Amino acid sequence: MKKNYLLTPGPTPLPAEVCEALARPIIHHRTPQFQAILKEAHEGLKYVYQTTSNVFILASSGTGAMETAVINFLSPGDTVITVEGGKFGERWTEICLAYGINCEVLKVEWGKAVDPKDIEKQLKSNPKIKAVFTTLCETSTGVVVDMQAIGAAVKDTSAILVVDAISGLGAIDLKTDAWNCDVVVSGSQKGLMLPPGLGFISVSPKAWKLSETSKCPKYYFSLKAAQKAYESTDTPWTPAIGLIIALNDAIKLMKQDGLENIFKRHNKMADATRAAMKALGLELFSPTAASDVVTAAKVPAGLDGEKLVKTMRDIHGVTIAGGQSEMKGKLIRIAHMGYIGEFDIILGISCLEKVLAQMGYKFQMGAGVKAAEEVFLK
Repeated sequence: MKKNYLLTPGPTPLPAEVCEALARPIIHHRTPQFQAILKEAHEGLKYVYQTTSNVFILASSGTGAMETAVINFLSPGDTVITVEGGKFGERWTEICLAYGINCEVLKVEWGKAVDPKDIEKQLKSNPKIKAVFTTLCETSTGVVVDMQAIGAAVKDTSAILVVDAISGLGAIDLKTDAWNCDVVVSGSQKGLMLPPGLGFISVSPKAWKLSETSKCPKYYFSLKAAQKAYESTDTPWTPAIGLIIALNDAIKLMKQDGLENIFKRHNKMADATRAAMKALGLELFSPTAASDVVTAAKVPAGLDGEKLVKTMRDIHGVTIAGGQSEMKGKLIRIAHMGYIGEFDIILGISCLEKVLAQMGYKFQMGAGVKAAEEVFLK
């Protein structure tokens, strides 16, 4: 019998409390009983987002929230900045182009973080820019950006700052209001410890003003419809009832820990994972801007990265992620977010060592586990 362990950057493992909530009998969504649940979810999301603005819940993946963030604030022919430092930064560009929006693409080398000064410079060169689309944690590369500095660069312009926090929310610090993040999108299957199926989006007063002139087509993802329903503690369309019920249980767990402790725990797991990679002689893909959400390391020369990931998953039941797009077969990515703990990391590193040894890679057996344990002992 093989047990399965999930160390991927989404979906992430589910706490027992969340599994239990998902197993409860379903209730009808147009009832006072569900309204109470929905109100609790709205307030809980404000806590996680660190915002006083409304946070809307969508029955969609995080990409649905990204599309919502494009079509509700822009019109065909508008000009925006899209920061591309990985696969998910590129997604912002792809969505904008699908709606006829002009993109001034700010290309960033994969594995590096965007310089906020480059965004500031681009905004100054074109005062017609309506929005800046960024990614808090680029999951494909393991890179985190300085969102506080980016917010400061955008704050005093007419543009809004739109943040993809799909993998970062609930794992690393994001002060939505204090850092001047006008629109923040996220999803349920990462730091929030839920299955996929919920998208989230917060909207600042500055962003609401811009929404008044938006001419992009919208129906299901209309924030005006969502806001009207929100005022009555309702949803415009059928919500993902079970997931919203489980969301409240997940946020209760987060409140018990406190955001500060959650961020510290993620930082320690990331430090341990990075220390293990170095001890095994694996080069970190982003040594200067590594995220506390997921660690990306280069596959040793001569090894088949896809085979490594498949062997860990199919033979040993330990699922990590490989590289995406241009880095396919060249990276391994080990997540340390949500309901992942110290011993999950130790187990994952142990399995990685075993498969690396089987594939002929030369290193000191146990070096990675030892390095991680030393971090956890501090």
